[in-house]
Amino acid sequence: MRRNPMLPIAIAAAIAACTPMSSEPPAEAEYSEGDAAPAPVDPDRKEYYGTLEPMAEHAVYFVVTDRFVNGDEGNDQRDQGGEHPTFDIPLDCPGDDNIGYLGGDFRGLLDNAAYIREMGFGAVWITPIVDNPDEAFTGGDPITCTSFLTDQGKAGYHGYWATNFHTVDEHLESPGLAFADLTAGLHDNGLKVVLDIVANHGSPGWTMPEKQPGFGQIFAADGTLVADHGNLPPEQLDPAGEPLHAFYNPKKDLAQLADLAGDNPAVMDHLVSAYLQWIDQGVDAFRIDTIRHQPLPFWKTFSDRIRAEHPGFFMFGEAFDYEAANIAPFTWPENGGVSLLDFPVKQALADAVGPKDADFATLAAPLALENGPYQNPYELMTFYDNHDMARLDATDEGFIDAHHWLFTARGTPVIYYGSETGFMRGRVEHSGNRNYFGQARIDAAAEHPIRQALARIARVRAESPALQKGLQVNVELAGDRAVFYRVFQHGDTAQIALVLLNKGDAPEAFSIAQYLQPGDWHAVLAGEIRPVGPDETLETTVPAHGAEVFLLDAAVDQPELAARLAQLMASKHRTSGAPPSGSAEPR
Repeated sequence: MRRNPMLPIAIAAAIAACTPMSSEPPAEAEYSEGDAAPAPVDPDRKEYYGTLEPMAEHAVYFVVTDRFVNGDEGNDQRDQGGEHPTFDIPLDCPGDDNIGYLGGDFRGLLDNAAYIREMGFGAVWITPIVDNPDEAFTGGDPITCTSFLTDQGKAGYHGYWATNFHTVDEHLESPGLAFADLTAGLHDNGLKVVLDIVANHGSPGWTMPEKQPGFGQIFAADGTLVADHGNLPPEQLDPAGEPLHAFYNPKKDLAQLADLAGDNPAVMDHLVSAYLQWIDQGVDAFRIDTIRHQPLPFWKTFSDRIRAEHPGFFMFGEAFDYEAANIAPFTWPENGGVSLLDFPVKQALADAVGPKDADFATLAAPLALENGPYQNPYELMTFYDNHDMARLDATDEGFIDAHHWLFTARGTPVIYYGSETGFMRGRVEHSGNRNYFGQARIDAAAEHPIRQALARIARVRAESPALQKGLQVNVELAGDRAVFYRVFQHGDTAQIALVLLNKGDAPEAFSIAQYLQPGDWHAVLAGEIRPVGPDETLETTVPAHGAEVFLLDAAVDQPELAARLAQLMASKHRTSGAPPSGSAEPR
């Protein structure tokens, strides 16, 4: 792709004018007649990049579909469940939480695709779409306002309790809007589709006072019953003697969830068949739930079979652990080569922008830029909260600081729905974390300062190959200040980004000399050109809780920078190591 040297100015002008970003995918920059022709690429030019993964181009907006927007009340199933209704089950907790369905659906998501795209996102991650039980669960542990993995009285609004992995849940589709229509519509709006998948468990399978239909059962695509937990405790299952028990492990794992036997080839066949079906209907990537709860060989087989049909298909998993060494083995090719949500960076970032107001230096080690345990840290998905933990506890300025980091530092940013307005900040699952967002909040969001700042920095990333895929060269991570370069030099694309962040309450003056290459640097957010000559420094002031990104569309010729980039290219991949004892093999 040829890079237009005037593109950063165009980005800056659009941001300064606060014009909405088109819902169409951004076109590649082209030279018009009269522009200088691009110089031929030197065949001996060094290559510098963090990753070449195409999905790294697309920041991700994460939606719990039932909680986003009710676009079609006709599919709400408000009378479903009989004695155990599934719609609108409020809890007496702070935040007006609810453990029933609230109506969010494919129509509500597609109707707001432009809203998501205009913020600068290139992908949407949606919760599982598969069929879930038609009653609220009567077993399990009682829910409290702060409990986790307690499901008594809850409906499967979240999608993680599959009864049929091949069938879409009836709460989601509308006439003329099946799942394939949704993916096509999102693609038309310039959005990739990331589907949340589960391969560790089905629905809750035991502790019900009386056995309920669907719970602990799995049906084939044609409706044939293929597995049934039978409301039996796991230790009472007989996988060898009872065919309907063979899909399940005879020991407890998470809560009362019917735990899938990853060593049963029939389970693998069933899951691969289902998830290939959804790829064929337009899915671009998978997010894998509870990845730590199946052993590494399972993921090697699963990923090999998916990629045999779809080479290079991108997947990232949830390994809920803040120690990099414990989760990194999932990223290794011999274990399936699956990327991950970056929990170590999540923890450090939440500390830096939340009440702890920690030093930016706390983010240096979790980045794992050199000789780290990951196969490639640049392919990790960076975030600060999601549906399984307390939402970020921060001021508006803290959210803005977090977004400035996520959309400029290494990794692909993932933002949980509502965070663009600080929705339900600090709330845990049963106290508002998964509350209904709704059309009214979306319509009002354009005026919110968090969303406005998010859109500005996200649009910069959406147009910058260096911020999407470039190597990161840290210059300063200290106190409220962060200075680093991102460099991408591959094929006929060459771009250097210089990022300056200030999370303090007062403006900060920056004077940059280290690794600085002479040229006309484009201050994208300020919308100006800053010429820098040999041996000069780049000086600027960044406002409180602000950022600036300088772009230089040129090949690297600064000797110290080139030397540092060579070191980082040589050391960005993990060098050796076996999984720590028991770390990624919880069974």
